[in-house]
Amino acid sequence: MDVITTHVNADFDCLGSMVAAHLLYPQAKMVFAGAQERGLREFFVKSVGYALDFKRFRDIDLAAVTRLILVDVRQAERIGPFAELIGREGIELHIYDHHSASKNDLRGTLEIVEPVGATVTVLTRIIRERGIKPSPEEATMMMLGLYEDTGCLLFSSTTGEDFSAAAFLLEQGADLNTVADFLTQELTVEQVALLHELTQNLSVLNVHGVDITLAHASTERFVGDLAMLTHKLKDMENCQVLIVAARMGDRIFLVGRSRLPEVDVREVLGEFGGGGHPYAASGVVRDLTLIQVMERLPLVLAQQVSPRWNARHLMSTPVKSVAVNTTISEARQLLTRYNLNALPVRDGQRVAGVITRQTLEKAAHHGLGKELVTEYMFDDVACATPETSVAELQELIVGNNQRFVPVIEGDRMVGAVTRTDLLRHLVSGGRIARLSSALHPDGGGGIKRHQLMRRLHAKIPERVVVLLKELGDLADELDCQLFAVGGFVRDLLLGEENIDLDLVVEGDAIVLAQAFTRRRTCRIRVHRKFGTAVIIFPDGYKIDVASARTEYYLEPGALPNVENSSLKLDLYRRDFSINTLALALNKEHFCELVDYFGGQRDLREKAVRVLHNLSFVEDPTRMFRAVRFEQRLGFRIGKHTLNLLVSAVRMGFLNKVGGSRLANELIHILNESEPFRALERLNDLGLLAGLHLELQLGRRNRRALKAVGKILHWYELLYAEHDCEIWLVYLLCLTCDLDDEAMQALCTRLTLPQRQRTQLVTGRAAGHQVLRYLSRRAGSDGTLLPSQLYRRLQPLTPEVILYLMSLTSRDAIKRWISHYLTHLRQVQCLLTGDDLHHMGMPSGPLYREVLERLLGARLDGRVVTHEDEVNWVRKRFRNHLPKG
Repeated sequence: MDVITTHVNADFDCLGSMVAAHLLYPQAKMVFAGAQERGLREFFVKSVGYALDFKRFRDIDLAAVTRLILVDVRQAERIGPFAELIGREGIELHIYDHHSASKNDLRGTLEIVEPVGATVTVLTRIIRERGIKPSPEEATMMMLGLYEDTGCLLFSSTTGEDFSAAAFLLEQGADLNTVADFLTQELTVEQVALLHELTQNLSVLNVHGVDITLAHASTERFVGDLAMLTHKLKDMENCQVLIVAARMGDRIFLVGRSRLPEVDVREVLGEFGGGGHPYAASGVVRDLTLIQVMERLPLVLAQQVSPRWNARHLMSTPVKSVAVNTTISEARQLLTRYNLNALPVRDGQRVAGVITRQTLEKAAHHGLGKELVTEYMFDDVACATPETSVAELQELIVGNNQRFVPVIEGDRMVGAVTRTDLLRHLVSGGRIARLSSALHPDGGGGIKRHQLMRRLHAKIPERVVVLLKELGDLADELDCQLFAVGGFVRDLLLGEENIDLDLVVEGDAIVLAQAFTRRRTCRIRVHRKFGTAVIIFPDGYKIDVASARTEYYLEPGALPNVENSSLKLDLYRRDFSINTLALALNKEHFCELVDYFGGQRDLREKAVRVLHNLSFVEDPTRMFRAVRFEQRLGFRIGKHTLNLLVSAVRMGFLNKVGGSRLANELIHILNESEPFRALERLNDLGLLAGLHLELQLGRRNRRALKAVGKILHWYELLYAEHDCEIWLVYLLCLTCDLDDEAMQALCTRLTLPQRQRTQLVTGRAAGHQVLRYLSRRAGSDGTLLPSQLYRRLQPLTPEVILYLMSLTSRDAIKRWISHYLTHLRQVQCLLTGDDLHHMGMPSGPLYREVLERLLGARLDGRVVTHEDEVNWVRKRFRNHLPKG
């Protein structure tokens, strides 16, 4: 006789798996090994479940059993009285399960165990392969099990196979209404009371840096569906890890749920005789009291929970250091250059001590600048290894008052943990991801990895996603770490499409780019001085790749000096925290978020904040970028950052910046879709006056700037053959109140190219003359021949013409300019110089006069056809044509 059974306290996955197994073993008897959960019991009462041919255990002759089929279980202690059959001679054991392996697992004659969301999924695959089709009722019961164990396909353990199984069952007629009715039931009075007691007895235990929520309750009667109550409590309290212990009568029921790989609740509850998955487990304790269970849980957790953070996750690398023969003055200069507070002192590869800024400053004050750092360094320095726990680091830094802890691997210093590193980690609750052998699977707190992956595929073209994965795989082969950084990551978190890729390599960016060109049809442009490369594809798409680097400024406003560094220091040199986010691209950690400097927090708070107090001093162009990001993203400049900006403006640091860099920032702002608000902000902060004292917003240029947006949009809709530089039109409107001398001075300050200077000075002056002429004509009789309009506007560039259209408030002039741009500008004579030659007219400057006057006649409607033009020329220039 064949028997199909499952674990005690059977749930819907047990039911669905038994039904599915019966399709594979139609002669087998289905028998529950013990009690069922309340929801399953109600199903048998209210649905077709009562018609299923389930047998009671007392009706089974164990001596007649030759094959035992276990579903959703493989531990003898969980199959009740059927455990008696295990090991008996002549018994064939078949196992179908989806739980991961544990030390007490049975070994079967046939074992089919797959890492999917439900055992129903395992059996459904086999059923499909054998061409078996379940009835709608059977499909519904199987779907109940699949939906329960995968949380309606929402649990993180859900796989693609689970979705495929659900699709197949739906095709076979599974009734989702029935599934919904039995999986979403109202709580009973007893369940509400138990849930309330659990919420009252809630505590949070921090184990190795991981917050674990514990809850307990006690009742004299059995209350079903503790797993469902645990799930509700987890959602109510937003727990990453939750373990519930409930005394019901003389037994303690345990349920565990975990979203973190550091906490395997199967192993935790396995210490109490339970089992399940790493993320969902349960158990029953009979020989301990509730108090004993709650006292033992912290001890078990301390043994089973993997330390979430250690020194390798917090440390900075590489570390700036000095040799033992370095002087006080040299070390002091190095600290200032790299904005450091402490330096390790090396004796060869060995760490001999640590010298701090405070010590160096005092030594310099006492005239000891030429002395060696070894004279005043701290030589009693405790070191850590990469595996040193956060608790041990905290004792070293806080308990020993050691602000700088070198991290040693063998004889080599591989990094360092500072007091600031530890403080940032503790304040963040351990949510800041670190770049070493392991990144936090949640991407450093905030948005989860799977959410980022989903957003990446939704917002970024598939071609770009494929490129990112290929580059990540290549980085693995080259044994280096690769990250996407900057605006691409920022906009991805904001849900905006941005395919402008900047990649940072903890390694040699040029080597990676060169290796990529050997795989793809593309070329690279290399800048060896900066360790950067640009990958250029045949269609013109570009990817910037750079080696991780740090920079320092020799003086305010100067271009930085650059050195190779780590990703953390590379991100630290960036302008604002919202631009310091990085996305890991290596295969193992693909799409994990790295956030050292609170970028996610500032995105949530919609704040633009600098990373350090000298940010605007070192690079004053960041003041323009702060305004640009604030207005583009709808953010606000943080209060402290705003104070630093105002101070930098007041102290005149803009005067130290090269004109081309200022021009570049201004052009970026003017190319924004709506630059007016940004210009108002620049004006209020005194940044416009920083470009030229007379440059400010008044009534006239405000009106022009408000009008120009609509005019440029209208011009774009014309699909005109003549492109126009949008930023140049906006700049003309912004500077409309400047006289020619001031405009020339502004162009000089911005070191604009000659072509643009010509438009802004000469072209603008010519435009003003035309506008005065048009104003006079509009103010007199209001008439203007098309040829007269053409002759005035044709020498002007599209930018100047659109500027005039924005500047004028007269509708007649706007209509004239519109008529020129939409009609007159495209008009051409039908006759050409060749035609005049064939008519017998001598070659020379006369051709130009003839064609210009002929064009005027065509513009004014005096000629229409080719014949009209010939006759017009013969009539007016007959003296220049052969007689007859």
